[in-house]
Amino acid sequence: MPDEDKRNGARPWHAWDLERALDELGADREAGLSDEEAAGRLERHGPNRLPERKAKHPLLKFLHHYHNVLIYVLLVAAAGTALLGHWIDTYIILAVVLINGLIGYIQEGRAEKALAAVRGMLSLSAHVVRGGRAEERPAEEVVPGDLVQLKSGDRVPADLRLLSTRELRINEASLTGESEAVSKTVDPVDESAALGDRRCMAYSGTLVVSGRGAGIVTATGEETELGRISRMLAGVSSLTTPLLRQVARFGRTLTVIILTIGTATFLIGRFVRGLELGELFLSVVGLAVAAIPEGLPAIMTIILAIGVQRMARRNAIIRRLPGVETLGSVSVICSDKTGTLTRGEMTVTAVALTGGDLSVSGAGYAPEGEFKAGSESIEAAEHPVLERLVTAAALCNDARLLQEDGEWSIEGSPTEGALLALAAKAGFDLEESNSSWSRLDEIPFESEHKFMATLHRGPDQRVVFLKGAPEQVLERCRRQQASEGEQPLEQGLWEEAEKRLASGGRRMLALAWREASGSEDKLSFETLGDDLVLLGLVGLQDPPREEAIAAVRECQEAGIRVKMITGDHALTASAIAAEIGIGEGGEAVTGSELDGISDEDLPGRVEEADVFARVSPEHKLRLVTALQKRGWITAMTGDGVNDAPALKKADIGIAMGIKGTEVSKEAAEMVLADDNFASIVHAVEEGRTVYDNLRKALLFMLPTNGGEALVIIAAILFGLALPITPAQILWINMITAVTLALALAFEPMEPDAMQRPPRRADESLTPPSLLLRIAYVSVLLTVTTLGIYAWAKGHGLEVEYARTLAVNMLIIGEVVYLFNSRLMTRRSLSRAGLKATPWVWGAAGVVVGLQMLFTYLPPMQRLFGVRPLAALHWGAIVGINLLFFLLVEAEKAFARRREKRRGLLLLLLPAFLAACLPAPRATDPGVPATHYDIRAEIDPGAGSLE
Repeated sequence: MPDEDKRNGARPWHAWDLERALDELGADREAGLSDEEAAGRLERHGPNRLPERKAKHPLLKFLHHYHNVLIYVLLVAAAGTALLGHWIDTYIILAVVLINGLIGYIQEGRAEKALAAVRGMLSLSAHVVRGGRAEERPAEEVVPGDLVQLKSGDRVPADLRLLSTRELRINEASLTGESEAVSKTVDPVDESAALGDRRCMAYSGTLVVSGRGAGIVTATGEETELGRISRMLAGVSSLTTPLLRQVARFGRTLTVIILTIGTATFLIGRFVRGLELGELFLSVVGLAVAAIPEGLPAIMTIILAIGVQRMARRNAIIRRLPGVETLGSVSVICSDKTGTLTRGEMTVTAVALTGGDLSVSGAGYAPEGEFKAGSESIEAAEHPVLERLVTAAALCNDARLLQEDGEWSIEGSPTEGALLALAAKAGFDLEESNSSWSRLDEIPFESEHKFMATLHRGPDQRVVFLKGAPEQVLERCRRQQASEGEQPLEQGLWEEAEKRLASGGRRMLALAWREASGSEDKLSFETLGDDLVLLGLVGLQDPPREEAIAAVRECQEAGIRVKMITGDHALTASAIAAEIGIGEGGEAVTGSELDGISDEDLPGRVEEADVFARVSPEHKLRLVTALQKRGWITAMTGDGVNDAPALKKADIGIAMGIKGTEVSKEAAEMVLADDNFASIVHAVEEGRTVYDNLRKALLFMLPTNGGEALVIIAAILFGLALPITPAQILWINMITAVTLALALAFEPMEPDAMQRPPRRADESLTPPSLLLRIAYVSVLLTVTTLGIYAWAKGHGLEVEYARTLAVNMLIIGEVVYLFNSRLMTRRSLSRAGLKATPWVWGAAGVVVGLQMLFTYLPPMQRLFGVRPLAALHWGAIVGINLLFFLLVEAEKAFARRREKRRGLLLLLLPAFLAACLPAPRATDPGVPATHYDIRAEIDPGAGSLE
């Protein structure tokens, strides 16, 4: 075999004639290879299968999911609670860490599953000719140069250069994205032809729909087109989602802040206040526990899980949890055309007759619609030419129209199914036609002659009907049918009609007829003749989904670009895109054009264009990569094996649930149960809602943690006894952090969610506007908590009673702030804001109920060192927190009106805080302010403040 070492897949087999291909492969077109030669080639090229990647050790994969800053922060929190002896809290935090790691470990196998699904597409056996004998062999034994025979129902075992075809049609949708089977020939094509245009090739993993053929193997295993996609898929690393990047960034920042504050507090306490080293260390650990939002990972997981359930109800099935939120940040959607933006069903939308054009309404295969000449409806029964044309369409046809459970479908070619639906719309009785019109003979459709002809015996005559490509049918016509009768054929009239129909991106068929003699019962190319009567042209297209048109418009209003990336022809893609509203009427960029654009220039070109046609798997991957280089958060839809690398590379891959291959589903984060683009938009709405609710939860949790931490810091700085003990802080965290924040997971979509532009990929989880709110609320909570504690101590109340007041002040403040947090910028002081959801009221009720047990249940009093409160003091707590609610609403109002007013209250609050707190002094006679016993705050048995 010449050039044996040269990679087979790199050669343009589709552009070479048969003799050159056979010579290059050292193959015999009649006898095939000998067993000895085949064995030698099998040893050189290896088995015809896709290689499996070496799997990472399960333990290493598992441990890798704990290499995360936020996990480290949680482990520090667990260590802190362990040092404090609060083992229940330690176990809870460690359980959260373990569960998050397990979820990540389970999700990691996506790429391996996708590759396994690709391998599963390979044929198990092949019909080969060895030494002149036809035999069935395991597909793994097929080698380059083998002569392979194909028949209907076979899966192509390797890449083949076809030697002979007879009505051979192969479904290549998994590789090219085209839904219709491709008719194959043996004629070479241009070297630059796209994969879908290489009619003389058959590719591994594709399915023979009809006919027979034979070909010489040009590539096996990893060198096939399917193997090339497998290599691309293995080489594509999944991007982390925007949320996970933000959480990682947030975790690092929070770690630095907590360590800085903790260190500063430790140094001040040690060298300014002179506190004992061991006691001070435990207080700083308590500060860290208060500051760390240990419930955040659990809340994040729960909010994402709720988003998954909501999306599933809207036909969007999420396979990877963070993908829920990614949808909310998507800035560009790269969508397939067939079946996603369109119905995936061929429909006749226009008919050109001698007397003019007719439009046809209705979509899909349902026999529902009408014919219009301009704006005037017409009846087919009153239009003889149209009536004869639909008769030809129905009888020169091998498809069947089926109805099941009210849904219409077809059995056979989509094009022929569309013709049957056309005839049914015109009132043609499809069931009666078989008895009224018996088919005597036919010339089946083949790609060589591009038409189909049938001979029928009707009630009172015999007729020949012909349908096919316009150029082939027109060659056999000398006359045209008009309402007045037959006329000489006007070639120019039909050329203009072709242009009109083609301008809408339609595929065209011509239909003709002639009367047969009473004795004619056989049909051949000779007897068919060239004196037929042209009935007209029909224009077919896969019409856009009405809901997809509205969904695209909604995306554009939300600042999301929609790009069509399809394997279909450029003219069809441009026409459908214009009808849907994608792009601005510009021409589609083809795959061959993309080949001529460098990787450096591609991002700019991709941003300009919105329609891409005749693209290959490499093109899709390059397009997604180019968009990501420009900072676009990219969603990519697909259904075939060819889409899998791009689906995996995209920020969120979206596979089709109905017509999608298992490979595409395994590579994607989301699967559309209804293959409908509108469901993507619904999922984007839910994704934005999820992100809003995540941010609301964060906006709620951080100030509450901040308030708790500031209380401890202030106590150490001012030399006060701790207003809230570490045990009480952990109680607060346990009953509020998850309980109250969780209620925000069920918040409905914000009214302006789809009017906002997509958020930037580098946007912080806590932008400056929210940081001001967080700081403001933290200070407010600190002021109210320390204020009531100082007031109680100043009025001679015991320290346990004062702490009970402080704990309840802080918790009721958090309950009240929950209502502020439901609406990040809009007014909560409104009927809609206060009405809230049942979840918010339920969470508030649960927390208040638990707090009553905390305050009045004797075992809880002994455990946490609290005292029952008087009704008057409850009134003070409620009244102060109502003022707190109004102050937060005031900050929101200032934020809406003028940016510079946000800091106004923040400037005043430190002074207010200083005024409310007593000057640094001994908390009790005989106890120096710089040396009180912190051990009493941690362990009542270790010492006493009083």
